[in-house]
Order: sequence, then structure tokens, then C-alpha cells
Amino acid sequence: MMFAAFLLATATIVPAGESFQCVPTKVWDADGPIWCSNGVRIRLAGIAAREIDETCRRGHPCPEASGIEARDYLISLLGTRGRATPHGHITVSASATLSCTSTGNADGSRTGAWCYSPIAGDLSCAMVRSGYAARWDRYWGSHRC
Repeated sequence: MMFAAFLLATATIVPAGESFQCVPTKVWDADGPIWCSNGVRIRLAGIAAREIDETCRRGHPCPEASGIEARDYLISLLGTRGRATPHGHITVSASATLSCTSTGNADGSRTGAWCYSPIAGDLSCAMVRSGYAARWDRYWGSHRC
């Protein structure tokens, strides 16, 4: 419990509307968090994906795709897959720096964000287009791919 409290206390939340850069270092699942080298943890905006245990949270859109396959697809958009950490995150060797725009606090320790990769394009759009994530209209707003 102390470990979790430490992680929450040290997370950087980027205020809504601000732009920031992210060099991905590890990933939990297909909609985040994506851990950035600068301390930001991103929850990809406008999408929902299955959890790693293959469930969907109540009230969230639920894509058909497997949570593990979806996570691995996101990792392929970010760079090269590394090892699993003792806590279950997958490390990533980033192919490029992401350019992101914050939507604000996303559940305490994460920054909601629309992120663009110079290699893969808009990550939320790529995840929806691939079928690995579902568009979440409640948070999608007027975003365009």
C-alpha cells in the first residue's frame, strides 16, 4: 500500500489544454497508463480497451479485441517491446517522442491526453481504427482522426 501511495504522490498531472512531450518507457494496457520518462502517466483520451484480465469495466465501451493483444498493439505503435516488470508493466524502447495535449486529470495519477506519434499518428485514432479499442463518445467530443 505504501508503494501505491508513493506512486500516486509522485505522478505529474499536466493541466488540461497544455501540450507536453512523452518518451514512453512502459505500458500497462491498451488505453494506459503509458509511463513517460518525464514522470507523466498518460491515459489515452476518448477510448476504452479491455483490461489485461480480459474484462471490461462497467459503464465503459467494450471492444471485442483481447486486452493483451490490444496492449501489445499499442506497444508496437510506441516502439519495441521490452521485458515485463515485477508489477506487470511492459517496458518499451520508444521509436519516437510523442506530442500530447492534456485533457486533465484522469483518475488521480494519470493525465488524460490526445497523443500523436510522428510514426503512428494519432494514437487514440489508431487504436480505434485497428479495433483494439472502442471510441468512448462521452470523452471523444469533437476530436477528429
